[in-house]
Amino acid sequence: MSKTESYYQWARRKGISRRDFLKFCTLMGAMLGLDAAEFPKIVQALQSKPRLPVIYLNLQECTCCAESFLRSAHPLVSDLIFNMISLDYMEVLQAAAGHQAEAVRLKTMKDHPGAYILVVEGSATLGDGGVYCTIGGVTSTELLKETAKGAAAVIAYGSCATNACIQGAYPNPTQAVPIRSVVKDKPIIDVPGCPPIAEVITGTIVHYLTFGKIPELTNQGRPKAFYQHRVHDNCVRRAFFDAGQFVESFDDAGAKQGWCLYKVGCKGPTTYNACAITEWNDGVSYPIKSGHPCIGCSENNFFDNTPLYTHLAKIPNNAIGKDVDKVGMGVLGVAALGVVAHAGMTAMVKHQEYQHKK
Repeated sequence: MSKTESYYQWARRKGISRRDFLKFCTLMGAMLGLDAAEFPKIVQALQSKPRLPVIYLNLQECTCCAESFLRSAHPLVSDLIFNMISLDYMEVLQAAAGHQAEAVRLKTMKDHPGAYILVVEGSATLGDGGVYCTIGGVTSTELLKETAKGAAAVIAYGSCATNACIQGAYPNPTQAVPIRSVVKDKPIIDVPGCPPIAEVITGTIVHYLTFGKIPELTNQGRPKAFYQHRVHDNCVRRAFFDAGQFVESFDDAGAKQGWCLYKVGCKGPTTYNACAITEWNDGVSYPIKSGHPCIGCSENNFFDNTPLYTHLAKIPNNAIGKDVDKVGMGVLGVAALGVVAHAGMTAMVKHQEYQHKK
């Protein structure tokens, strides 16, 4: 496929009908939360614009994000990833290796200055000059800086890239840091999760192709269309939470009846992600629906915040329903085992109530 061929031209050549193409555009618009008036712009962009060059770097990580990336499920999304964009460099997939692979990356940087997207999976590492992660004899941190220099934007894909994740947990021997701690002169889109939902990166790319700019972000730098609601807000077990019906242990009667997992450690009330809306494996399920509490993997420092099965402190009722830009992560705290309580959140809510009464 020619890199100047539009996605629609590719789709027609592959026998994809106009009807299915328009359904895909509608799906993307809905996922991005766009007004219906924006729909024709998506159609026009995908009909006329060439594929977008993408360089995908794997730094200090476990490759679970790449595995998620490869398993995007909705119709045509996998086709979009591998055909609409020009995925020029990705260690997990590319047949080339060594100098041949690096030559491809350098060629893309040279041929498309300021016009390619850099996707980064994994954290940068600063310890001992960054030697704990090297690629082709170069530290991953230096590779990141070099590749980001000519990028139009950087997508930090996965919690390792957005908050250093497990390797950044105490005592962090490699001095792992998020991508935005190294790249400071480019637009950075954080797509957290361990792993994140693949369709988020697809929607982000469609938005960039359509409007020529990154999508609206939350105050934590995440695509607002996917990270503006808490998992708790759309949870299939939310009715049991409201009714006060909680699982006390994983083998009790409540667990068998699908009651709320809050008391066995669910972090859904403080986790902002689209898991409960988009779900996984073509919309089959997500952890809470499958019977396991949310571990809050899209939130900063989730691995250090609390033991995974220790429940949160009591959440003030008037905090329920606050949006992502009014409630910051880390202020709710956790109850038990000496973990910090939720005093900060309580103080903030009471201050808001006091100001409102004034």
